Amino acid sequence: MTEPIFLAANNGDVGGGEQMLLRTAEAARDLGRDVTVVAPATPGDVVDAARAAGLAAVAVPGDSRPAYARELRRWDRQRDGLLWCHGLVPALATAGRGRRIVHLHQRPRSRAQWAALVVASRGALRLLAPSETLARDLPDGQALPNWTDDLALIARPAPVDTLRVGYLGRISTGKGLDVLADAVRTVDRPVSLLVAGDERWVPEADLEPVRRSLAVLGDRAVRLGHTTPADLFAQVDVAVFPSRWPESFGLVVAEAMAAGVPFIISDAGALPEVAGPEHPWVARAGDADHLADVIARLAATDAAERDRVTERARARWVSEYSPAAGRDRVRRLLEEVVS
Repeated sequence: MTEPIFLAANNGDVGGGEQMLLRTAEAARDLGRDVTVVAPATPGDVVDAARAAGLAAVAVPGDSRPAYARELRRWDRQRDGLLWCHGLVPALATAGRGRRIVHLHQRPRSRAQWAALVVASRGALRLLAPSETLARDLPDGQALPNWTDDLALIARPAPVDTLRVGYLGRISTGKGLDVLADAVRTVDRPVSLLVAGDERWVPEADLEPVRRSLAVLGDRAVRLGHTTPADLFAQVDVAVFPSRWPESFGLVVAEAMAAGVPFIISDAGALPEVAGPEHPWVARAGDADHLADVIARLAATDAAERDRVTERARARWVSEYSPAAGRDRVRRLLEEVVS
């Protein structure tokens, strides 16, 4: 009988890291492993999602991060198996304990978080990051790239005179939405901007510049709210991911690759790594004028060349970021570390 695997969540609600925890748990389960998800009881979104996927789940009491961390450390005293910590909270809570993997999903954003990582990863079997870009900055870091759900190619919308630009992500300056709005305003052709995403967990200081830039566009900017990637991609001619923040991965880029939608990225963090070295539409992070030039260049690209780029991106998704590719990476890792 193989060693049980427990996957501990950073948060009780489902963000990007928690999505990857659930995908990892399902991949390990599909590989025949004994898998249990461990997550806060309040909020219980991760626990509910795990159980809905047919996974065993432990709801750890605690209505705050400190309370969850204390109770998680108490629960960990009776653990018999491998603990896969998805994020700094469970990794720090169980620091010093044996048989652990520490898996970051975001780059530490402060000296305190970097110091916490040193403590949290001490003695860990592996320190994982979602990209080579981030792994290179970590002591003994190892890349375990993210992957998406299984996404079908999206039928392209019928051509119209107005170029339909789509954005998917948090409504924040860190994600560069204000830069994109400013770029759309200066492109020398009719352009509309469809914005999918919400404002949860975004500080007001990061929201207000975005609101101002979108307001200048008037009815050329359409707020869609929470929208699935497939729904957004079916409505746009091009998707743009203009992050300022050095991204640790870029899941929305991989989703665009899977959907076959033309896309533009900034050169922030791991976005170029995900898109691949041959991707032609890359703008300088934080540079609205350069982004406007790249949008105009993509718009002027003939349909045959756009198709070649999107077909190449889809093939890269299949080999690197599809569920099959992710499951294979999990298999290889577990063969190395699970007794």
